[in-house]
Amino acid sequence: MAQQLLMPKATAVWLVDNTALSFDQIAQFCKLHPLEVKAIADGEAAQGIKGLDPIATGQLSRDEIARAEKDINYKLKLSEPKVRVPESKRRGPRYTPVSKRQDRPNAILWLVRNHPELKDTQISRLVGTTKSTIEQIRERTHWNAANLTPMDPVTLGLCSQIDLDLEVERASKNRPLPTAAELGATLQAANETENLGYRYEREEEKELDADAVFAKLSSLKSTRREDEEEEDRF
Repeated sequence: MAQQLLMPKATAVWLVDNTALSFDQIAQFCKLHPLEVKAIADGEAAQGIKGLDPIATGQLSRDEIARAEKDINYKLKLSEPKVRVPESKRRGPRYTPVSKRQDRPNAILWLVRNHPELKDTQISRLVGTTKSTIEQIRERTHWNAANLTPMDPVTLGLCSQIDLDLEVERASKNRPLPTAAELGATLQAANETENLGYRYEREEEKELDADAVFAKLSSLKSTRREDEEEEDRF
């Protein structure tokens, strides 16, 4: 479990009032901006906050403070905790606030349509639902199926984009690669598509040229017949 300073502003108030540490040292230790620490020293900020002694809470030792007071470039370090509290791991589906639970079916429908590779357990982790609800939405047997609208769970605030991308990446690893037949059904070789438009243009030009030639020949024949008929009259 990562160490974290308790009540940083209250600790900064105590360090400003009871030590000779610089503003930069206090800001670095309390994860504050140096100007914010200066405002605390000037009485412009944290006026109603009571200082918290980090020595009493076991987060800082007197020797560490004395060492930092002698060296302005020294950075304070948190004391090692005497008791290690194991980090609790969340089990089961994600908790969803009551105000957003009505949006879960729309989010499930969006995930089912846009990411069919996701398993029910992954969808359950993302939006905090049950497998039975996911199956009902997949099979269109949900009681409100006619009124559902696919909506991005990230936009709805049901999960983060990082969590969604992580689950999609996990699902894609187990997804089989496309076969040659599937690729051939959608893609053509480059040599088959090169100069395709040029060929069509040339064929159209040939057809146009042939029509023009036949039309010209027919016109010449008609003029010859007219000339012969005029000569026979005379």
